[in-house]
Amino acid sequence: MIDFLLSGDAIMALLTLTFLEIILGIDNIVFISIAANKLPEHQRAKATNIGLILAMVQRIILLFFVSFLIGLKKPFYIIETEWLHIDISGQAIILFVGGLFLIYKSTSEIREKVETPSHDEEEVKGKKITSLSQAITQIVIIDFIFSIDSILTAVGMTNGLHPNHNYALVLMIIAVVISILIMIIFANPIREFIDQHPSMQILGLAFLILIGFMLITEAAHLSNTSLFDQTVGAIPKGYLYFAIAFSLFVEFLNFRIQKRKKAK
Repeated sequence: MIDFLLSGDAIMALLTLTFLEIILGIDNIVFISIAANKLPEHQRAKATNIGLILAMVQRIILLFFVSFLIGLKKPFYIIETEWLHIDISGQAIILFVGGLFLIYKSTSEIREKVETPSHDEEEVKGKKITSLSQAITQIVIIDFIFSIDSILTAVGMTNGLHPNHNYALVLMIIAVVISILIMIIFANPIREFIDQHPSMQILGLAFLILIGFMLITEAAHLSNTSLFDQTVGAIPKGYLYFAIAFSLFVEFLNFRIQKRKKAK
């Protein structure tokens, strides 16, 4: 276990996943803050912290559930024709549906943020909250909605890193715990940074589209899919890491250029 967690692939996956969890958790922080701000001032910090801790617990429980489903590798149905072969298993279904969901959700989020950026915030603001318990209930519901993206992203980043899927589960849990702790400690600075650089969140959503496509291809690969005798190969995780690192490097250069322009 320790050897795996200290390996280059595991460390890259952990850093990348933690970064994505934080970037994609910004909306979560915003909506939690809106819900908490409806309470008296002395209860707001308590509601926010409880909400984020419950988000962490909720995601860890979901990780165990999804990890169990991904462990169902044995095919329960085989499609065999002259031109198509698919070994359908629980693992393949979860990865395929998860990939489609990430692509759909990310595309919808990008469109919404560009065309109606304050739609979701106004919807949360419109809900009445008069007690700490009501605020926490609302926060838990918001957390659950955002947890789905988070869990599927974690699966996409770690699936296939080790033959024993429990090792990947530990890596996912570590990333979730670190990201939630960072959000609890640095919630306001992170939110201010994203407000000043909204392109970072769009970039994070674009990464999810890439991860969604990877999940679909991985589902096809693990189900031994062949179309007209052409099989689907696994996409090495290194391609994903390079794409994310290169995109972030370009974005960093844009930050530097904009900063120099403002200084002049």
